[in-house]
Amino acid sequence: MWLLLPLLALVAHAGGASFTPNKELLECASQILYMDQHSYQIPTNYNRNIPPGKNTTVYIGVNVNRVSGVDENKEEITLDVFLQVSWAENRLHMPSGMPFIDLPWEFRQLIWTPDLYIWQLQTMRIMSVLQEMASLRLYSNGTVSVSIGATITIKCEMDFVLYPLDVQNCAIDFGSYKYTSEDVRFEWREVAPWLGLGLLGVQRREFRLPKYVVTFATDKSNLIRNFGEGEHSAARLQIKLSRELRSYLLESYLPSSLFVIISWGSFCVIPEIVPGRMVLLVTTLLSLVTMFDTVSTNSPDALELKCIEVWLISCTMFVFIALLEYFVVLFGIRYDKSWSRRRQDLRRAASAAQLAPPPLHVNHSQRLGTPVTGTPQGGVFSPTLSVEDEGLKQQFEHQTIQRDSPILDSMPPNGGPSSFITRIAGMADRGVMFCGAQHGALDKYALMVFPICFLLFNVIYWTTYLSEAHRVMHD
Repeated sequence: MWLLLPLLALVAHAGGASFTPNKELLECASQILYMDQHSYQIPTNYNRNIPPGKNTTVYIGVNVNRVSGVDENKEEITLDVFLQVSWAENRLHMPSGMPFIDLPWEFRQLIWTPDLYIWQLQTMRIMSVLQEMASLRLYSNGTVSVSIGATITIKCEMDFVLYPLDVQNCAIDFGSYKYTSEDVRFEWREVAPWLGLGLLGVQRREFRLPKYVVTFATDKSNLIRNFGEGEHSAARLQIKLSRELRSYLLESYLPSSLFVIISWGSFCVIPEIVPGRMVLLVTTLLSLVTMFDTVSTNSPDALELKCIEVWLISCTMFVFIALLEYFVVLFGIRYDKSWSRRRQDLRRAASAAQLAPPPLHVNHSQRLGTPVTGTPQGGVFSPTLSVEDEGLKQQFEHQTIQRDSPILDSMPPNGGPSSFITRIAGMADRGVMFCGAQHGALDKYALMVFPICFLLFNVIYWTTYLSEAHRVMHD
C-alpha cells in the first residue's frame, strides 16, 4: 500500500477528480495498480494503436432502461440505455487467482478500444450521480468489458403519410468508422436483463408511451456498410414505434362520423322549413372544417395527405354534397310552383293547335246574313273579318307565341323525331320537376344512397390503410 501513495499524490495534484492526459501520470498509472494487495502491470511491448488481432470480434450489448420521449417534429427518440462493449484482449494478463479486475475509467486511454460509432446518434450524455456511470473491467480469460449508462438521442427518419395508422421503423447501427470488416467485426451479445419492479428477471422489449408502443429487436444478420476505403461491419438495433389508436378514434374518427350521420337527418326535414334544415347542415359543415384545421395543425408534417386528413376531407365532402342536394330541392320546388299552372295551360293550347280545323260549312242564309267586306286585289277578293273574328285571331296568335316557350321545346312538334338538344331539355325538365316534387322523392332516395355510399367508403378506407400499415410493420 505504501507504493500507492505517490500515485495518489499525483492524482490529487492533477485535480483529484479524474486523470488528465498527462504522459507521466498515465505512464505511472500503467505501471502499478493495486487491487486487494495485488499489482497489475501493462506489458512493455503493448501498443494501444493496434487491434488485438486480425478480424477481432467486438460484442455489443444494449439494455434499454427507459424511453424518455419521442419528438415527431424533430424526428428524434431519446433513450436511457446501458451499453456494454466487450472484446478479447490476449495481450493483457490477469494476476493469478483473480476472476476479474476493475480498472479506473481513465485507464481506457492506455489500452486499445474500438472506435465505436453510432450512425444515427445525435447526442450522448453519460449518466452521473456521485460519479460517471462507466466502468472498465478485465477478466481472467483476457476479455475487456466496457459498460456505460447513458442518455442518447437517436435520429429516426419518419414517414407520417399513414398517420395515425403509421408504424415507424428506426435502426441504430453500431460500427467502426476506421477499421474495415477484415480488422474488426461487430456482433450482438445478450446482456443481463434490467431487473425492474415486477419484471421477474425478464428483459423489457416493449415500452408503452401515451401515444406510442415502442419495441426493440436485435438484427442478428451480418450488416455491412460501404463507405470510405472499404466495407465496415455493424450491429443493428431495430426500434419499432406503433401508435396508440384509441385516442384518435375517440377524438377524431368518432365525432366526424357522427357529424356525417347527423347530416342525414336533414333529409327527414320538410324542405319548406329552410332555417332548420340549413342550420343543421351548415353547423355540421363548419364543425368538420374546424376539426380538420385542428388536426392538421397538431399533427406532424408529411409530403402527402395524411390518412386522417383523407378521412376528414371525405366526411366534409359528404356533408357538403348533402347541402348541395338541399339547394337542388329548393330550386325544384320554386320551379314547380312557378310553372306548374302555366305549363298545363300551354300544353292544352299546344294540343288544340296540333289538331286540323274541320271544314267550314256555311249555308246560304247564314252567308247572306253575315256582312263581309273586302277589297279586290289582283282579281282576287280578300275578305275582312268582323269584330268577333278578330278576337279569335288574337287568341290563336297568343297561343302561337306561348308555344315558343322553352318548356314546350321538350315536346316533339307534330309527333316527329326530336333533336338531341330537345331530348336533353326534356330530361332536365323532368329532373327538376322530380327534385321539386312535393312528396320529397329526391330526399327519399338520398336517405338511402348516402348511408350506402358512406358505408362503402369506410370499407375501402380501412381496408386500404390497414393493409398498408400491416405491410410497413412487417417490412
